[in-house]
Amino acid sequence: MGIIRNAAFVAAAVMFCAHVVAADAEKYSQRSQPIRIHPQNARLFEFRGKPLVLLTPTEHYGAVFNRPFDFRRYLADCEKKRITFTRLFILFRELQSSINPYSTCKPESTDYVAPYPRIDADNRAPDTLPRYDLDRWNPEFFSRLHEFVSLASRHGVIVEVVVLSNTYNETIWALNPVHHANNINNMPEVPWYAWMSSAHQALFEQQKRLVRKVVTELNAYDNIVFEVCNEPGGNAGPADAPTREQVDDWLRQLVQLIRSTEADLPKQHLVFGQQAFGYQMPGMERPVGARDVFQFADESFREFDYDAVNTHALSNMWYRGRYYNLGQFMMASMNLAAFRDYTRTICLEESRPLIHDEDNNASQYRNDFGWIIHRKRAWTALLCGAHYDYIDFSIIPGRETGFSHNRIREWFKHLSTYIHALDLANARPLSDLTGIVPEHCVESTFGVPDSDISVYIADAREQFDAGFSQAIRGGQLTVKLPDEKWIVSCFNPASGGYSPAVPVETGRPAVIDLPDFEHDIVIRLMRR
Repeated sequence: MGIIRNAAFVAAAVMFCAHVVAADAEKYSQRSQPIRIHPQNARLFEFRGKPLVLLTPTEHYGAVFNRPFDFRRYLADCEKKRITFTRLFILFRELQSSINPYSTCKPESTDYVAPYPRIDADNRAPDTLPRYDLDRWNPEFFSRLHEFVSLASRHGVIVEVVVLSNTYNETIWALNPVHHANNINNMPEVPWYAWMSSAHQALFEQQKRLVRKVVTELNAYDNIVFEVCNEPGGNAGPADAPTREQVDDWLRQLVQLIRSTEADLPKQHLVFGQQAFGYQMPGMERPVGARDVFQFADESFREFDYDAVNTHALSNMWYRGRYYNLGQFMMASMNLAAFRDYTRTICLEESRPLIHDEDNNASQYRNDFGWIIHRKRAWTALLCGAHYDYIDFSIIPGRETGFSHNRIREWFKHLSTYIHALDLANARPLSDLTGIVPEHCVESTFGVPDSDISVYIADAREQFDAGFSQAIRGGQLTVKLPDEKWIVSCFNPASGGYSPAVPVETGRPAVIDLPDFEHDIVIRLMRR
């Protein structure tokens, strides 16, 4: 068969495929209601009648707009690994850097499928390809979008649809189809930081148009949630840069746009997000060791119309006036005690789900060194009542299941299996049951106090520290238990195996002799 050269025919063929995929979506996704907050536990989700914790090591956010990426293989493997969550960027595209490895979000220009078609071959964009027409939609993009979300629904994966994102600097902003040099639509020439504000009307109208299109296009699905903007930030420095307050106002307008767009549609979906961070905060000093932007959580939980709150784990986080060093971007600083304290405090004091969103603490290390750090942080997050999302950069086009499939992905399968076997509707973080724990370790305790308690114990020493050892030589754990008959067993987060259960003397408190272990262990206590 010869090469098809008729653009109209190609567009019609793509639209036909989109129609078929959309019809398939109805079969697999038209349920009574989309994923929602669990009616018995406000920090948990419910999906298709069952409690759900959001967990992924592989939020491959460029899966739709990176043409060579085979998301069918990726999503099928998600189901095998009991991965419940992924994030999907609609527009943002970035570049590889020295510590930020190649990923699905970094396609070559010729492989990038935008929501808008390229049409002006006579007046080309800086990447030498035709410029975009922002007044038209790209059938190929929306066909891929429907197929991705429909397949994710079939595999039981929740998709966080991230419509917009911070653009970070002029180089990355220059890749955006809405950048004035890349389209035929006479967009204003503005600096990168102006993207996250409503100051430029033409720019803001394009953003709203895209939000309305995506929200309307995906309304039929039960397995999606929305995020307006990934990593919004203000106070960038220049005099004309929007303040944090102005970025927050922009976010609120777009959240309201999602709500109003869906008001007359069959389904209403959850909206995730966070308040804007500050690149600078006049009059506020960075704590010693904090290298990142100023982040805050209070308003995200209490003043925004978010259904769930995303936290990006960096070194400079503030909540209720308290400082938390959650670790530095890509630096493999585990900071497990601070990570535990922040997560548990939020989950005890706030009534919305907390998602540790794209935790990039050690993502550049595509080996056991980095994967073990993220295994510990994931178990800590879930055993404190939160949800967890990390980027596995070993997943790229041509390697859609990664070279981590027998490591971090398998470990997360064990975690997902473990957490979803608990009585999640009634479980909660437990901060006052444990006493003695082995030296160098941090514990996270979770469960139903009078029937089923899990204590996650992890070696909290930083792996760059001199003298770091993988082994914890036994030790004791003390737990306050009711005077009932209890049994105790050990669970191995690396192998997914249990030890035989044995009776435990309750006492006040109960004393449990621990076996030797490497890196981490879970102690499960169940009333007989």
